[in-house]
Amino acid sequence: MSTDVAVELRGISKFYKRQAFSRQFLTLKTALLRGDLFRLLQPQEVLVALDDVSLTVPRGMTLGIIGPNGSGKSTLLKIIAGITRPNRGTVRVNGRVSALIELGAGFHPELSGRENIVINGIMLGLSRREVRERMDDIIRFAELEEFIDNPVRTYSSGMFMRLGFSVSVHVDPDVLLVDEVLAVGDEAFAHKCLERMFAFKRAGKTIVLVTHALGLVEEFCDVAVWLKRGRIQYVGDPREAVGRYRMDVARHETERLAQAAPVEATAVSSPSRWGDRTVEITDVELLNGRMEPTRVFQTGEPMVVRMHVQAHRPVQDFVFGIGVFSEQGVHCYGSNTHIERWEPIEMYGAGWVTCTIDPLPLLDGLYTLDVAVHRRDGYPYDYHHGLYTFRVHNPVGDIGLVRLPHRWSFSPNIRIIERVGTAEPVGVKAGP
Repeated sequence: MSTDVAVELRGISKFYKRQAFSRQFLTLKTALLRGDLFRLLQPQEVLVALDDVSLTVPRGMTLGIIGPNGSGKSTLLKIIAGITRPNRGTVRVNGRVSALIELGAGFHPELSGRENIVINGIMLGLSRREVRERMDDIIRFAELEEFIDNPVRTYSSGMFMRLGFSVSVHVDPDVLLVDEVLAVGDEAFAHKCLERMFAFKRAGKTIVLVTHALGLVEEFCDVAVWLKRGRIQYVGDPREAVGRYRMDVARHETERLAQAAPVEATAVSSPSRWGDRTVEITDVELLNGRMEPTRVFQTGEPMVVRMHVQAHRPVQDFVFGIGVFSEQGVHCYGSNTHIERWEPIEMYGAGWVTCTIDPLPLLDGLYTLDVAVHRRDGYPYDYHHGLYTFRVHNPVGDIGLVRLPHRWSFSPNIRIIERVGTAEPVGVKAGP
C-alpha cells in the first residue's frame, strides 16, 4: 500500500443475520467445517450491508459518503475504523485513526469526565504524557470546565457529545472519520465542530464524512461516494454525486406520490371532486422542464401542469384554473384563465391545457394541487381538490414558502466574493 494512500478497501462485503437460523447446527465447529457460515444461510435470512465495495482514498482528501438509510454508509465507516470486521475483503489504513461515530461510546459512567479523557486518549493512541499536555485544551473546547470532575452519568446528552468530540479531534489523527455527529448538540457547538473540521482539512488531514447534509458534502468534500443497497453507484465530483442521488430519490418519491392519491374517475361527486362533468378533466400530468412526468421538483426549475380534458358537448363558457396549497393547508397561489383575461370562444371534444410555472418559486415542502374547469360565474364542470401531491426540494437552503426575486449589493469597504462552481476532484477511485 502506497504511503500516498490513506484508506484502501478491496472487495469489502458485510452481512448480518436477519433472523434466527431456520436450521440448527449441532455445534459451531460443525457449521464451520461445512463451509462459510453465511453461505449456509438462505438469502432471505441475510441482510447485505455492503456488497463488494472497493475504494481508494489518497492522503489529504476529504471524502463524503451519501445515500439513504440502510445503504451501508455507517457500516463502511465502522469497517474503516476497525470497529466492525468485514466478512470478505481487505481494509488498509495508513496512520492514526480517530472515529467520531458513536461519541463517548467508551466512556465509563461512574468515572469523571477528566478520568474518561485519560482512558479514551490512551485508547486512541496517545501516551499518558500526551493526554496530560492536551487535557486543558480538551476541556476548554468541550466547554465543561465546571463539570469535568463530575461523573459522566450526570452529563446531559449534549455535554456527553461535546466531550466525545473534543477527545476525538485532539488526538491529532491522520484519518478522521465522522458520522452525522454534527447533527447532535446546540447550533453554536455545531459551528465550532465545523470550524475544527475545516482546520483539519487545511492541515492536509484525510477526512471521511458520512452525512445526510448534502449541501455540506457539496461545500466541504473533494470527492463524494453515493451508496445504495450496499453498493457504490458513483464516485467523483460531489455536486454530480449529490445530483445523481437526488434524481434517484426523486424517481422513487414520484412513484410513491403518484400511487398515494389516485383519482377515482367514476365518482360523480366526492369531498375531493365535484361538478356536472359537462367538461371533464380526464387526466392530470405534472411534468418537469424536459416534459418528463415527475412528482418532485427543484426550486427555480420549471413545473408544467397539463390537464387532459373532454367536452361532452360544445361549450362557449369555460375557465381553467389551478391552486397550490402547502402541507399545512396554506393557499400559496391560485389563478385561472378568466382572471388572466383569456376569453373563451368554443370548446368541443378531447384536448389538453397546460400551465407552465417557470421558474417554480416554491421552497422545500410537500404541496397539493387543485385543478378545475368551470363557467365564468363559478359553476363547476369538474373540480379536483387536493388530488395531486408533489414535493419541492430547495438546493440553496433559503427558507419560507416561496423564493422572492432579489439581488445583493455591497459598499466598497465590504470584501466578499460569490462562490461559483467547484474544483474538479482528483485521485479518488472506486474499484481495483
